[in-house]
Amino acid sequence: MGKQLLKVVLIGDGGVGKTSLRNQFIHKRFTNAYKATIGADFITKEIELDDGKRVSLQIWDTAGQERFQSLGIAFYRGADACVLCYDVTNYLTFEHLAKWRREFLNQAGIGDSNPDFPFVLLGNKIDIDDRVVSRRQARGFAQEHSTVTGSKTEMPCFEASAKDGIHVEDAFLYIAKTVRIPQMELDMVGGTGNGSARLDWDTESEARRKSRCC
Repeated sequence: MGKQLLKVVLIGDGGVGKTSLRNQFIHKRFTNAYKATIGADFITKEIELDDGKRVSLQIWDTAGQERFQSLGIAFYRGADACVLCYDVTNYLTFEHLAKWRREFLNQAGIGDSNPDFPFVLLGNKIDIDDRVVSRRQARGFAQEHSTVTGSKTEMPCFEASAKDGIHVEDAFLYIAKTVRIPQMELDMVGGTGNGSARLDWDTESEARRKSRCC
């Protein structure tokens, strides 16, 4: 099968660290100089999986400010996965996730047509001591929104520090390993549709799961 390309969209309130998470994953660096994203832009990174297959993640960093949300329809279309980002030290950013998720589904043209659309929940800034969003609350959000849509699988949740680089890769690697390219796209590029790698959670140790997940 040819190289896979997955479009991944990062959404969430302004200031939660979407740009920092992406930069840490792509470039392995962090800066304290905050500059709000205007509109959206993307960077592509190629990942080689354990079985030798290569997946290119086209990671879209979108603006979190209200005035840019109407542009979502232009940036969300064609997405293969969506990362819901929040700040574990700012409860409002967590509270707004349901709205972000709903707007993404509507503007991406997905709606209720695909209850198993791949969402990943990602809490940032675990390097800061004054956390206000607990892991239990994050798991509750994931369970609630998986049940409401009738999804067969629960939304995975991760916590990370873009500043220290802790667990930043985990969410993106999960996407690269588990998200399947739609068969129509595979047919267009001449793929067979049989090579998608899926992470087997049963083979991971409980300690490793808890070290990176909510």
